[in-house]
Amino acid sequence: MSATSTAQPYKTRRTFAIISHPDAGKTTLTEKLLLGGGAIRAAGQVRARGERRRARSDWMKIEQERGISVSSSVMTFERDGYTFNLLDTPGHEDFSEDTYRTLTAVDAAIMVIDAAKGIETQTRKLFEVCRLRDIPIITFINKIDREGRNTLEILDEIQEALALDVTPMAWPVGMGSDFFGVYDPLGKRYFTSTEGRTGAFDELKQLSGPDDEVLTSTVFENVLAELQENVEMGLELYPEFDQEAFLEGHLTPVFFGSALKDYGIDQVLDFIAAYAPAPHSQPATGGRTIVPEENKVTGFVFKVQANMDPKHRDRIAFVRLCSGTFKRGMKLKHVRAGKPITVSAPIFFFAEERELAEKAYPGDVIGVPNHGQLRVGDTLSEGEEIHVTGLPAFAPEILRRVRLSDTMRVKQMRRGLEDLAEEGLVQIFKPAIGTNWIVGVVGVLQLDVVVDRLKAEYQTEISFETAMYNTARWIECDDKLKLDRFLEANRAHVAMDRDDRPVYLFKNAWEVSYISEKNTDIRFRETREIVHTS
Repeated sequence: MSATSTAQPYKTRRTFAIISHPDAGKTTLTEKLLLGGGAIRAAGQVRARGERRRARSDWMKIEQERGISVSSSVMTFERDGYTFNLLDTPGHEDFSEDTYRTLTAVDAAIMVIDAAKGIETQTRKLFEVCRLRDIPIITFINKIDREGRNTLEILDEIQEALALDVTPMAWPVGMGSDFFGVYDPLGKRYFTSTEGRTGAFDELKQLSGPDDEVLTSTVFENVLAELQENVEMGLELYPEFDQEAFLEGHLTPVFFGSALKDYGIDQVLDFIAAYAPAPHSQPATGGRTIVPEENKVTGFVFKVQANMDPKHRDRIAFVRLCSGTFKRGMKLKHVRAGKPITVSAPIFFFAEERELAEKAYPGDVIGVPNHGQLRVGDTLSEGEEIHVTGLPAFAPEILRRVRLSDTMRVKQMRRGLEDLAEEGLVQIFKPAIGTNWIVGVVGVLQLDVVVDRLKAEYQTEISFETAMYNTARWIECDDKLKLDRFLEANRAHVAMDRDDRPVYLFKNAWEVSYISEKNTDIRFRETREIVHTS
């Protein structure tokens, strides 16, 4: 049965994210996946900063200038009867909060590792988030056209550092200046170039094995010997691919390739279609689990992006559908607000192009234009009073007061900061004493983005000055009377977040420990669940 003939369209959906440490080649891989899926005709290169062609997934000015991804992008494309929803995520750790929330909306992830550097800090952190959410991981060892570490050494590192079984699905034929191509041991296929060692992949050859004449007549003797040894040892050292173990997150299939030169791209896409999971169930309040087979529509907002098109000052809420068949023009209940909204112009994102989404199914991500009604964590349903759970918010580790260059732009500044807080880029706190807002972020680079976007999108110039506090914690207590007493006694340190939840502003880590030990009935939370109740 073909993928498109199934009676349940959601089963042909493959919604996945790409995670990596900065500079591992994630953006290039994203582009080449889009290219392989027919979503774009040409791939721009982030490194070619002076060229007009830009990385399709990096639309923000600061991303283009610095060559990094700082916002999550959603891109949909179709290939061989399957619909792929690719959620690109920030590689920079300063934007990890956006990445964590994006991972709530995917069913699988591609972990990109630099062949020369192996597992890096941010990769490990993002992997642990995937593990907590039981997200299956596909590993792509990138940049094998450059000098890198020993192949078996990288595989052993993944196995030991991440406590994860590995199954090599491809082996590099050489590396760096001696790179000839990629060998698929299961299909006995050889991906190579007609231009020789420096060329991009453009030729697929069927072989009898790693000692085929095609290899022996063209590949250096030492490179061929290493390939044959790797294939032989791979059979002995590593388990065969087991789909159940993969779906449970215990095993990762490993592909070696070069995003820059197109090696491994089609293999990864074919693997995702054949073995990656269809849309999964989603936890909700009241112990409820939403399953994709349900007839009624439910979905949740995992990201809000303002001004994707500066000419139209638009605001898009990215909604991951969990169940039912969505149709354009439907009336859905905005659960937090307790009232219906008509979704008249939902959008699919095809690289830089947008199309109206006439129909969408579980696993699909649609953009819902709105004027600020929808926020991260909101749930939409066909009438049910339900809130999707699992979206995290993190206490900021950097707090700054805002300094406005032109006091006549106060209104624009507040609107801009509220918009950026709505997106989840920053957090805003209103102190119980005083009127100056405090902006909280996880990483310093977020502050640069705030300054850049306020200037570009709201024509407002700001700077930041050091606050007397450097971190915040949400305050909780089971006894309301004790909580009220604590808040009143510590008004100088208390502020409210955008949802009117109390936070305690600390000067340093020592104070966090000291205050926590003195007030054992009060919980000071580093994270909280984003669940908006009406």
